[in-house]
Amino acid sequence: MNARPSIALAVVMQRIAQPNRWEDWQHKVVEVTRDEGAYGSEPRKLHDDGRCSQWLHPGFTLELFADECKGYFLNLTSGRPTWFVPWRLDEGDASIARPQQVSVSYIEADRWMSADERVDSLPLPDEVCEWLRVFTNANFKPDETRRVRAHSFLSPEERDKLVRP
Repeated sequence: MNARPSIALAVVMQRIAQPNRWEDWQHKVVEVTRDEGAYGSEPRKLHDDGRCSQWLHPGFTLELFADECKGYFLNLTSGRPTWFVPWRLDEGDASIARPQQVSVSYIEADRWMSADERVDSLPLPDEVCEWLRVFTNANFKPDETRRVRAHSFLSPEERDKLVRP
């Protein structure tokens, strides 16, 4: 049985206190990095100066799936391949934001955004782009062209215009 291609990742979230007069907190993803096991399993504070803090969230795994190749293809051909990281505020404390997952699929990111999830994106490093490109090229099968049905609701003259300009 072949294992799916995967990489271990960690996400760095940044929190800024009172970025403007309308918000108490501003959260955003500032980095996605390889997790080679040295980060442990729990989130940890990297920096805190009272106004701005950064937290490392280890333990994410990005697995590639052959049936998600269209989303990978759309990301790779976008001109700016990216990581997509959905995140949520902690239910008990709005000053804490937690990343939920990491993806490289445009379609998956679109599903999250359609569900009103907060999704940040960051540029994908060249070595990850190449890894994703190799997998996508080996597994992507473009959609088959669909047969166009007859325009039976049109008059014969209107149908002729469609065939002959």
